[in-house]
Amino acid sequence: MIRVAEMVLPGHPDKFCDQVADAIVQACYAADPAAYCQVEMSCWSNRVYLTGAVATQDPLAEPLAEIVRRTAREIGYVAGNAVDGDRYIVESSVCELRRNPRDWTGHVNDQCVSIGWAGYDARVAWLPPEQFLAHTLGEALVQAFAPGQALEGQGPDGKLMVRLRENGPDWVLEHLLLTLQQRDADSVLEVSAAVTGVLARAYAALQEKDPRWVAQWKDVTLLLSPNGVLVHGGSEGDNGQTGRKLAVDYYGPRVPIGGGALSGKDLSHIDRAAAYALRQAAVEAVAGGASQCLVMAAWAPNVGAPLEVVWQLEGRGPRRPEAWFSHGAMVERATGARVDRHLGRGRHFVDLGLGWNGG
Repeated sequence: MIRVAEMVLPGHPDKFCDQVADAIVQACYAADPAAYCQVEMSCWSNRVYLTGAVATQDPLAEPLAEIVRRTAREIGYVAGNAVDGDRYIVESSVCELRRNPRDWTGHVNDQCVSIGWAGYDARVAWLPPEQFLAHTLGEALVQAFAPGQALEGQGPDGKLMVRLRENGPDWVLEHLLLTLQQRDADSVLEVSAAVTGVLARAYAALQEKDPRWVAQWKDVTLLLSPNGVLVHGGSEGDNGQTGRKLAVDYYGPRVPIGGGALSGKDLSHIDRAAAYALRQAAVEAVAGGASQCLVMAAWAPNVGAPLEVVWQLEGRGPRRPEAWFSHGAMVERATGARVDRHLGRGRHFVDLGLGWNGG
């Protein structure tokens, strides 16, 4: 069976928008633990547009425009890159309300269809192996951008795609495609050699931990920036919008996507609360014996209990009762959960330290 998945790096304009949106959620929670937040962002060139609303009883510690610029700097958009985060002109129509956020967070304020999925085992973070591999290789590149590392100063924009063949218990990586932003003054050949080394080492480390990755690196077809060198990355080369990389955020292209975008919404928003609760239920079912689990549920506005919870299990595993998926129960479990820009990178379901992923 052929399996394909893709990943975008933190400097991709869509992921830049997601990370800013979650940085705003984080700032709202710092101001008010019960904060309401529903914010979206778009960007192009040196322009950023923020829309939506937030409600906190105390003001945020920094202006929204500074959250945008700070997030850009953290990602790697600094002076000397094609994008300098401090040059962003931020236009905001976000309604910043100083009032009790429970007027919104205390109930289901939208309709929702959401899906949670888990399979395989913890070695691949209960994800499809192609999705886990794309995350793993993407994370290796991100780490290599750091000072003193092999790709210092490169990126942070890029897109990665993996194609593998799943032969029963064996996973054969056949093709790997990467387009990576690089500095204009650097040698293409030198950057390509450094990239190849980073990817080869990350794949070798994966093989040491998990013998199911059977392909030898020398047999993998590697394509690096086949459309030409990418210098003008980020919002200098493409426009960005929150919520446009849902297959990256969820489980990859072979698992259905039910709910809406995750980033930019507080943890009480039914899209986000449901996605995390259903993922946790699916992980528990697979950890408890099922080989694969998909849970789908639907909610109506202002109705706390789900309209329907549908389980699709391969094998036998524990099932949470329907009351576990009530809005109040989901919000209570999520209280104090970590939200920061790193979730907006697409780490929602790959980080095993998060409670809904089995942490």
